[in-house]
Amino acid sequence: MTSLLKRFVLPIVLSAVFSQASAAEPAIKLYAMDCGRAQFADLAPFADTGEYDGHPGTLMTPCFLIRHPKGDLLWEAGLGDRYAEPLGGTQLPLYRAIVDTPVAAQLAQLELSFDDIDYFAFSHGHGDHLGNANALKQATWIVNRKELEWIQSVPAPPRTNLKLIETQARAATMLIDGDHDVFGDGSVRLLKAPGHTPGHQVLLLRLPRSGQVLLTGDLYHSHENRAGKRMPVFNVSRSETLASMDRIERIVKNQRARVVIQHSMDDFNALPVFPAYLD
Repeated sequence: MTSLLKRFVLPIVLSAVFSQASAAEPAIKLYAMDCGRAQFADLAPFADTGEYDGHPGTLMTPCFLIRHPKGDLLWEAGLGDRYAEPLGGTQLPLYRAIVDTPVAAQLAQLELSFDDIDYFAFSHGHGDHLGNANALKQATWIVNRKELEWIQSVPAPPRTNLKLIETQARAATMLIDGDHDVFGDGSVRLLKAPGHTPGHQVLLLRLPRSGQVLLTGDLYHSHENRAGKRMPVFNVSRSETLASMDRIERIVKNQRARVVIQHSMDDFNALPVFPAYLD
């Protein structure tokens, strides 16, 4: 009888256990997409305490595709494919916008187009995060209510352009007021982190093999800013920024999350090179 149990019953039980574990943890993939770079002649605005005065630098402006069994989410929309020409970039008032490979071309490598994206969310309303947003006509936009009201305010806040989100008025839109569980299973969560802008948010993922990964939006622009709690001169609230930093760092510690500072070239380069993915 014991040998029969080992031979027939035990494998069935183990199979059921592993099947339940597999079902409990959805197969999520995180793709880091190169959506451009912003070259600054002077990084002074990125610390209101003067550490970067006179120093040039380049900020990465990535997008992230999260593939979930319940749909595809695009987090951020980058500088915009329109800056892919001319080669070498386009000089804008605040920085030089450089886009080597259009996002549309990167999606095509996965046999996707903008119309195939099910959900779109962004950390905040600055132009370097919304460059391709109007291409997302078929997606459901998940938008922080305060952020949308801020972008729509008159006069327009600095570094915003309402024309970049014209599609939102015609697209399916889910307005949120705080944290939001995108797929209802805790694997993809928008976390409120105001201060940089009124409705700024970050994205916390729970990947099957890599564990918790936090995409910071513009809570931080560099590792130095994170370590020293530095913040840009153009943040709308210093006190809210500091409170958001404190809250998110507590979550990072409790969840043992990997922090990806989105504007950090080093952090972007440490992720799998598209079309490879983190899971």
